[in-house]
Amino acid sequence: MSQGRLERRAAMATLLEGRGDDLLVVPGLGSTAWDAAAAGDNDRNFYLWGAMGGAAMIGLGLALAQPDKCVAVITGDGEMLMGLGALATIGIQRPGNLAVIVFDNGVYGETGMQPSHTQSGVDLLKVAGACGIDPCLDVRDEAALADLARRLKGLHTTLFARVLIEAAEPPRVLPERDGIVLKQRFRKAIGVN
Repeated sequence: MSQGRLERRAAMATLLEGRGDDLLVVPGLGSTAWDAAAAGDNDRNFYLWGAMGGAAMIGLGLALAQPDKCVAVITGDGEMLMGLGALATIGIQRPGNLAVIVFDNGVYGETGMQPSHTQSGVDLLKVAGACGIDPCLDVRDEAALADLARRLKGLHTTLFARVLIEAAEPPRVLPERDGIVLKQRFRKAIGVN
């Protein structure tokens, strides 16, 4: 960890450790998908390929359709910036089983590590709060990360969390890429035909 930023792969492993069958995960495009796969591929992970900006809305739909399961959208700052409107809809719907977690490294990692808008003052915590999402958690250390992981095991309210992570590029662990296979295995895992 450097200057209040967590190592992203370790942070993902902490969040998904001992997740059980009731936590459904929608990793965003890119590094969060690779990190979720590195933490242990799971049929209850719904990976997105080519759906930049869509993770939060897919997570919302899943949370509404599966109210007995907890849903964690774990995405990056670049994808969340592309889908800011999703936060407004989530803030209105407020499903008690949805967590939107943004790994914020301050760069657009998919396109060459250019500075993202979060480096220039866009505060995703304030945006989510202004959209009516509460609580909004600022995760900067291991203790706050452990608290977030505990909350995921018993969600009772919509929450938003920004996890400050280092801008690093660990080796990629690519999950399944076939959309049909991903859809079928996910549906089977949650008992939907």
